[in-house]
Amino acid sequence: MENWKRNLIICWLGSFATSSALSQVAPILPLFIQKLGVHSLPDIETWSGIAFGSTTFIMAFFSPFWGKLADKYGRKPMLLRASLGMSIVVGSISLVSSVYQLVGLRMLMGTISGFNSGAITLIATQTPENKAGWALGTLSTGSVSGMLLGPLIGGYLVEILGIRKVFIVMGLLLLIAFLLTLFFVREDFIPTRKNLLSFSAIWRSLANKSLIISMFITTFIVQVALFSIEPVITVYIGTLTPHTEHLAFISGMVFASSGLSSILAAPWLGKLSDHIGAHKVILAALICAAILFIPQAFVQNEWQLMGLRFLVGIATGAMLPSINTILRQNIPSEIAGRIFSYNQTAQFLGVFCGSVFGGQIAAYFGIRNLFFSTSLLLFINVIGVREFIYKKADQKFSHNIYSH
Repeated sequence: MENWKRNLIICWLGSFATSSALSQVAPILPLFIQKLGVHSLPDIETWSGIAFGSTTFIMAFFSPFWGKLADKYGRKPMLLRASLGMSIVVGSISLVSSVYQLVGLRMLMGTISGFNSGAITLIATQTPENKAGWALGTLSTGSVSGMLLGPLIGGYLVEILGIRKVFIVMGLLLLIAFLLTLFFVREDFIPTRKNLLSFSAIWRSLANKSLIISMFITTFIVQVALFSIEPVITVYIGTLTPHTEHLAFISGMVFASSGLSSILAAPWLGKLSDHIGAHKVILAALICAAILFIPQAFVQNEWQLMGLRFLVGIATGAMLPSINTILRQNIPSEIAGRIFSYNQTAQFLGVFCGSVFGGQIAAYFGIRNLFFSTSLLLFINVIGVREFIYKKADQKFSHNIYSH
């Protein structure tokens, strides 16, 4: 088997194990905080938000640091560092005795995590350029699958093992990701003894600065759009079916519908981007997503919402892999780790800002108006992509096709 194909398989398995382990915490965090002695519902909600959001927020600022080390020492060492470090920290959460210790370990996890971002950089730099779209699209299905199945696995394990032992299981999953990477990932990388370029030197070396900035902004806006809706979906479904006794189950199905369609569509759309250009795929995906958010404000039942979320998942499944493909085509490999890490920072900040502002807009203007504002944000992004990305990316893609 070719080296890049084996690496893709192992990184997919590692991304799945990592995402499933980390997403297991979502449904059990409030229950765990209650067991740690916090009994007031507002306090439980507050501490859950702090414990969950602090990890992502800190990841945004540490990602460039690890990206710099990835360019100096290689991407495989960063995968090993992230998976082993998170395995130890997550397993240690099973021993905490206060909510302050929990938040402290969640913050520590944010400083050392980054398996998925390291995997993206490794696959993007090791894969032949004409296969990059398909490879990155396939890789994205690993993390999405893990995020979908993680909460289900976590909820089930709580029932049979108890909350504290679930964190031990999470740690073991991350340890599996470490062992898979250690024994099976092969990277053609020679560590450099030279001092790495500074940020300003990197910036001066880039041929298409406006395109790179536009990609970072697009990543940020896409994540804001997606995560502004997710925190209030369950509340919205509650207004559509006020008398249901299965709100959690129905909400889970609605959440899963968009993830399932992303898994099904991402590899195919990635392969399509290799043939027609990732810039065309992402422009079409943004337009479709912007349009599909509007009818979600008018749905009358949960099944209509589920169908629309399934269609949105097809569009969103193409976005981040296409962004990573465009970045890969427009940056030299020796600074790929840092450029991808800056894009990860934009992604994490988008998750954080989307979660915060989405809740605020829903609270003050209503959930239905949140869909309109999200659609407007995506339409603005469409204009930006058309103006600052499409033409330059099209020229680069046409040049690559002609060269091959």
